[in-house]
Amino acid sequence: MITPDCLRQVPIFADLAEELLHALAADSADVRLNPGEYLIREGDSVAFFVLLEGELNVTKDVAGEPQAVDTYGPGDSFGELPLLLGTSATVDLRARTPVRVMRVDSQDFMALLRYSDTLAGTVVSNMTRRVQNLQRVVLDAPPAVTLLVGSADDLHCFGLRDFLSRNQVVFRWLDPGTPTLACEIPTGVEAGPLPAVVLPDGQVLIRPSVRDLAPRVGLQVDPTMQEYDVVIVGGGPAGLAAAVYGASEGLCTLLIEKEAPGGQAGTSSRIENYLGFPTGLSGGELSARALRQARRFGAEVVTTREVETLVPGPDTHEVVLDGGARVRARSVVLTMGVTWRALPLGGVDRFVGRGVWYGAARTEAPGTRGKDVYLIGGGNSAGQAAMFFSNYARRVSLLIRAPQVERGMSQYLIDQLRARDNVRICECCEVTALHGDAHLSGLTVHHSDTGEDEHVQTDSLFVLIGADARTDWLDGVVLRDERGYVCSGLDLAPQGAWPLSRDPFPLETSVPGVFVAGDVRRGSVKRVASSVGEGSMSIALVHQFLALNAE
Repeated sequence: MITPDCLRQVPIFADLAEELLHALAADSADVRLNPGEYLIREGDSVAFFVLLEGELNVTKDVAGEPQAVDTYGPGDSFGELPLLLGTSATVDLRARTPVRVMRVDSQDFMALLRYSDTLAGTVVSNMTRRVQNLQRVVLDAPPAVTLLVGSADDLHCFGLRDFLSRNQVVFRWLDPGTPTLACEIPTGVEAGPLPAVVLPDGQVLIRPSVRDLAPRVGLQVDPTMQEYDVVIVGGGPAGLAAAVYGASEGLCTLLIEKEAPGGQAGTSSRIENYLGFPTGLSGGELSARALRQARRFGAEVVTTREVETLVPGPDTHEVVLDGGARVRARSVVLTMGVTWRALPLGGVDRFVGRGVWYGAARTEAPGTRGKDVYLIGGGNSAGQAAMFFSNYARRVSLLIRAPQVERGMSQYLIDQLRARDNVRICECCEVTALHGDAHLSGLTVHHSDTGEDEHVQTDSLFVLIGADARTDWLDGVVLRDERGYVCSGLDLAPQGAWPLSRDPFPLETSVPGVFVAGDVRRGSVKRVASSVGEGSMSIALVHQFLALNAE
């Protein structure tokens, strides 16, 4: 317990009146840590702290590598920088020895500043020193950025760019066709086959596959164990939520993702209606935070691997990965999400990555600077993408087949789009043809209200026309509907597909112990918030299932 006697030994509180010392001691928390435990992780909400006993290491992640910033000892205070700037923690604080820390909530901290000019001056001085330390670390840290060298029209290069970006790997793309960037390409790389990846240690990978590249940039591609309490198939919002809750509640958890954590939501340029983020956040930011949480709690996250077969068993299920690797699972959660629906036009495949993109990857936005960009889709994802690209493009045209955009898009987003001078919403429009040789050069747009065809010039078309379930690999394993969505809970009864005398759990499929959550579930709401909720709920049901089996 914090006492006034403890505080009298702290220099920063030297001029505080006796009654204030008693009030501060009564309102402060007494936090104790063992060596190796974290007090704060970068991105956490913070308070004002005073270190009473022990030492804390201060580090910051710079380009994916932890860099030492400082070491705090008894009497040091910290936490004022994010509190005064209104931000989250900018560093990690980890106990070097057994530690005792006094924690002061933000409101009490602000009251202290108003009461004592001397304390306020010390805090501001410390804040200035913290900023200088951070500046030194960030600017002086050795560059550890992966370089990707390849042409904008190279589909292989596009695939590597998308993979690195969605997996939160810090990299720089250098296009030999851009004079301002070509001069930065390491000697000899441009002359060889492209694309090439130059690792921070100088090694050069020539035309690597994403599977070959993944372990070289620090991603896990193989499970480390033979059996898990829960195996989660798919790393979208539902899968990440399941991984966070599963690992945090003590389950041995494996998440398998074939592309990149975040799923379809991870490509969203802005999510503004997700609870707790009043100013919105990108799908990539949400995915990165959830991924850090899952790994922090001990979940294994394997990327670039696809589940080929699920073999149900009486006690454990067998999950077969591409390449023949197998793991056993006491329970399984299916969270594969959905895949972008392809544009139903002949010859569209030859333009994918060469002017036609599915989804709205943030990495492609700078390439639209000063151009006329077209998007197809009437949902929130398309609206969010249009808003994002309007920051770069000369003009953004949103093509919608429906007669009214209100049919599929939230009103707040419609209002934002209509307030942008360089965004136009084109209703009753449908793309009927694509034009170009090696790269997209134009579109034919049919106006259903007038019957006229319009030919427009553009080299950038983004397609967001909905998504479909890709669950063929589950054929004959679990019950699915006619569109491939996985049935669960009450959906099983009319089909007579439930094999046990007990009722299925709400998210349980026709195979006991195999659950489904998120967009791939039949009847799901198709919202990020609901997917996160179902992912966390699935773990609660897994616990009930495992307890029932144990009995």
